[in-house]
Amino acid sequence: VQLVESGGGLVQAGGSLRLACAASGRTFSVYNGAWFRQAPGKEREFVAAINWSGDIIKYADSVKGRFTISRDSAKTTVYLQMNSLKPEDTAVYYCAQDQVRVRVVLVTTPRGYDYWGQGTQVTVSS
Repeated sequence: VQLVESGGGLVQAGGSLRLACAASGRTFSVYNGAWFRQAPGKEREFVAAINWSGDIIKYADSVKGRFTISRDSAKTTVYLQMNSLKPEDTAVYYCAQDQVRVRVVLVTTPRGYDYWGQGTQVTVSS
């Protein structure tokens, strides 16, 4: 299983970025997908998750109303559209895939995910 993120970069506050996570070997058709982020000196934190059927979504309070998680029709790629970016959104963003097949609930802790991408840097300047 391989998850490859793309779309990170440097953006000014108020700007937008779209991250993508392409899965191979095991798609998101029966596994929940999520985005986490980790800033320097801080623990990895939950950002957003989407369930395997695509009809249940959860966001961290800090990004609610600004970020949107979605999935393509082939269920191989999960996206994170980030709008109204703030300097505090600066972090390495990681895509993750749930370790349990067709899990009913969305897990918001890293321990619930067994496959991770390499991470993509997002830097928001003030």
